[in-house]
Amino acid sequence: MSVKLIAVDMDGTFLSDNKSYNRARFNLQYQQMQRQGIKFVVASGNQFYQLTRFFPEIASEITFVAENGAYVFSENKPLFCGHIPFTDVRHIMAELAQMEQVYTVVCGEQGAWLHHTAPDSVAALMSRHYYRLQRYHDVAELPDDIFKFALTLDDSLIPQLSAHLGTVLNGSVTPVTSGFGFVDLIIPGVHKANGLKILQQHWDIDDAAMLAFGDSANDKEMLTMAGYSFSMANASEEIKQVARYQAGHNNEEAVLDIIDQALEGCAPFY
Repeated sequence: MSVKLIAVDMDGTFLSDNKSYNRARFNLQYQQMQRQGIKFVVASGNQFYQLTRFFPEIASEITFVAENGAYVFSENKPLFCGHIPFTDVRHIMAELAQMEQVYTVVCGEQGAWLHHTAPDSVAALMSRHYYRLQRYHDVAELPDDIFKFALTLDDSLIPQLSAHLGTVLNGSVTPVTSGFGFVDLIIPGVHKANGLKILQQHWDIDDAAMLAFGDSANDKEMLTMAGYSFSMANASEEIKQVARYQAGHNNEEAVLDIIDQALEGCAPFY
């Protein structure tokens, strides 16, 4: 089956390690996608407002599954926005406050929020992923619907933290790692694959006609669902086992190489 939807993770996948991509090459590919009726979707754990900065010329045309699926934006309007009840938000924040060396960004439709006591170094780090990042004092005062929590901590602490949170939070959120010292707490079932499924129903596109790329645990459901799923050479072993095919390294324009093959109808795209 020919490809009708291309979904790309960003960090460690579409972007090189210096957070760039070959814009001239991709712009030519995007023109071909339009001629062939292929939808292009950015599927990332990053904030919507951050993601649009990578595609300034076409941000109003393409589709975003942002915040690991909690916010879906297409055709210049939101199609889906997740919501965590405030009683759960309070409970989650109380648990996180007891954990040393863990800093939390509270994520909502209007922006992202970092506690006023967090070090400036953490604010600088998180602002690279959250373009709309502001300080706050009390989570009860936030003028936003909360749909995700983003945690930053040492990679060595992630397995222990994920296991602990999975127990004490009683399933109100699900911990997923996106690599690079980040863990997202997402609404159960509200992941990238769920966001893509909303779009597939909107556009009447089957799983078999979807091409998806990823490198980390938060791409697992998306890659499992896609008919053409590619893990990166730099992907985790877990993701390499899930994906049906493997692309090259994110620093070598590997996603663009595979997109060329899909546009030209080369193997495995017939």
